[in-house]
Amino acid sequence: MSDNGNNEFEPELTAFTCIYCGSMAADTAGALRVSYPANVKLFRFPCTGKVDVEYILKAFEEGADGVYIVACSIGNCHHLHGNVRATKRLAYARQLLEQVGLEGDRLGIFYMSGSQAHAFANAAAQMTERVRRLGPSPLRKREER
Repeated sequence: MSDNGNNEFEPELTAFTCIYCGSMAADTAGALRVSYPANVKLFRFPCTGKVDVEYILKAFEEGADGVYIVACSIGNCHHLHGNVRATKRLAYARQLLEQVGLEGDRLGIFYMSGSQAHAFANAAAQMTERVRRLGPSPLRKREER
């Protein structure tokens, strides 16, 4: 895939995390000084099962180039099935984005435990590279580009 002249483009990402695994992984990354891209805005939820499709779409409307969820590992959700609900909602949001002409790859979900600082950093780096290849979101206002 060509870079489409996006070598200078630094995507804005929104990450939704639960207060358990996702947020703790981010905190652990900070405590261990594991670096990850600074272009990520974190939003904490009691559980990723509370991340509604509306929040995902609103993040794009507010200027995000990509959105991802950092959830507990499947089978280890502190609220039993919240991460499964988050997975289903993300899939639905991906369908909606594709229907309006946005790439579904602008969305992602990663599963990890609170001790996985490197997994958190890798998720941020992976999403940054994925979205960088796609270029700026067409939903961003022209003056923001």
